[in-house]
Amino acid sequence: MKYLSEFRDGELASRLAREIHQATTRPWRIMEVCGGQTHSIIRNGIDQLLPEGVEMIHGPGCPVCVTPLEVIDRALAIAAQPGVIFCSFGDMLRVPGSVKDLFQVKSEGGDVRIVYSPLDAVKLAIKNPDKQVVFFGVGFETTAPANAMSVHLAKMQGLKNFSMLVSHVLVPPAIEAIMQSENNRVQAFLAAGHVCSVMGYWQYPAVAEKYRVPIVVTGFEPLDIMEGLRRTILQLEKGESRVENAYERVVTFEGNREAQRLLGEVFEVCDRAWRGIGVIPASGWRLSAAYRDFDAELRFAVTGIHAVESPLCHSGEVLRGALKPNECPAFGKQCTPRRPLGATMVSSEGACAAYYNYGRFISVEELTHA
Repeated sequence: MKYLSEFRDGELASRLAREIHQATTRPWRIMEVCGGQTHSIIRNGIDQLLPEGVEMIHGPGCPVCVTPLEVIDRALAIAAQPGVIFCSFGDMLRVPGSVKDLFQVKSEGGDVRIVYSPLDAVKLAIKNPDKQVVFFGVGFETTAPANAMSVHLAKMQGLKNFSMLVSHVLVPPAIEAIMQSENNRVQAFLAAGHVCSVMGYWQYPAVAEKYRVPIVVTGFEPLDIMEGLRRTILQLEKGESRVENAYERVVTFEGNREAQRLLGEVFEVCDRAWRGIGVIPASGWRLSAAYRDFDAELRFAVTGIHAVESPLCHSGEVLRGALKPNECPAFGKQCTPRRPLGATMVSSEGACAAYYNYGRFISVEELTHA
């Protein structure tokens, strides 16, 4: 607790806020890439401590939120099949597909289980040789090493009843896609510290130089984020566009090389569709040729499933940073945590969930009738 409290010190936060105000002479628009950072910003009121005109734009860094609707529908189709044990982290179970979610599949008799590690799914495959065990492998670079290890171990042990439905996405291509967008308003980025703990930040200097945009690797505690903002605004005010590491206690330039080696063996880079954004070239991973036999999409022949988003849901614009959650007409009305239209309302890292759960952007009357 002492370690955590050191990064939540009110006096230090006030000092950083004063320094940010003193350094700021004009409006700036800064995107925090990670949904975990979004929740910390809203929960702790960090955006309200910033100078007028400094806007936080919430990025697409919620892996649950950017998983395409059609991939959710493929998961639902696999989970509903007899003889399948479908394993997932808990945050995927309430993500709506076209007509239902994994909880509903479970209520209808599907064997859907929450696991705390993909290795738990491997153990289930060993214990249940008469069942097909499928793990829903979703996430950014942070969760990918454990997912890669589970497939690697399944292959080593010769398991024929384990497979993975893969929907991994990568951060650097997403940043480039945002900067290339016609309506881009982002002038700087707070990079996700946990992603960089795995991958390092050696990929970012070329991006910062190409688009002349500051990128500051930042943690998740209030003081981490405020220090990241302070460094970002100092660069913007000076007209600089460098990569800085404000999370040195966790992140190194090279990252975890052994994890990267395993990722390079098990996965290969591919084009990937992002929910609400579309296909971003070379922005995802799929199983490499050596591990293709463990691809659940191929094993269960669900690649042909396609889906259409609800016209009421504007989560795609939220994920692109074009819309604040409370600016969506359905927010807090047709779309609530109990009746979500999109993943951004139910994910633990979703921007809509942050706005709704901390209650700063909806009225008491709306909360009462939600």
